Amino acid sequence: MYIAETNSTNDLLRQHPEYVTVRTDFQTSGRGQQGNGWESERGKNLLFSTRLIRPQIAVEKQFVLSMAVCVALRQAVLDTIGTDAIGQGSLLCIKWPNDLYVGDRKLAGILIENSLQAGYIEQSIIGIGLNVNQQRWVSDAPNPTSLCLLTGHTYEPEIIMQAFLKNLSEIIQQPISEIRSAYMASLYRRTGFHLWEEREVNLTPTMPQSAPTERSFEAQIADVTDCGELMLRMRNGQERTYHFKQVKYVINY
Repeated sequence: MYIAETNSTNDLLRQHPEYVTVRTDFQTSGRGQQGNGWESERGKNLLFSTRLIRPQIAVEKQFVLSMAVCVALRQAVLDTIGTDAIGQGSLLCIKWPNDLYVGDRKLAGILIENSLQAGYIEQSIIGIGLNVNQQRWVSDAPNPTSLCLLTGHTYEPEIIMQAFLKNLSEIIQQPISEIRSAYMASLYRRTGFHLWEEREVNLTPTMPQSAPTERSFEAQIADVTDCGELMLRMRNGQERTYHFKQVKYVINY
């Protein structure tokens, strides 16, 4: 379903269970993770939400769905622009937990809202904002980019959405090990040591109480668990595990 304007495609799907996918040209209340806003110029980008019914994913492994969505969206972009358009695809990465980045610039955000029943995901509403043809931003978003800025070409958002839906329907059927492997291989800053910073949030960290308390440190990505926790390995070999919003990348824009 296409609608020219709505407050939020995720909210619209929640209010209308008969709809499967909704795309719009403009959201008056677009949002990202943790209630963050999402700026998008009218008619320039891909803004849509789609519904999955009973994807057969256990609650304790629900982040696997987020992995599958990220992999499907990344591949849809490459299917559309060609793998040679931006560093033979190597610069197009998944930034944990579920953003698309090109280099240090944000290309897309994903918001997934799950309804649970009897230990499984009963329903999932997947909202995606992908910067396609926008070339300037008026908000204080620190690092946005778009396919147009990256390649010098304009693209039809509907084509990218259809490629994503096709990819997701195939990827979600794959074994969890294959989904995880594709996600991990595409992670932003997957190799090497980089700067991170601990954040003050109202979550209980799954890390030893004796761990260092400094906010900024160097570490490399060791793993991402099926429930979405990020495992970081320090230079001394110590590992720490973080929930979303407990740690952030240090990026010089």
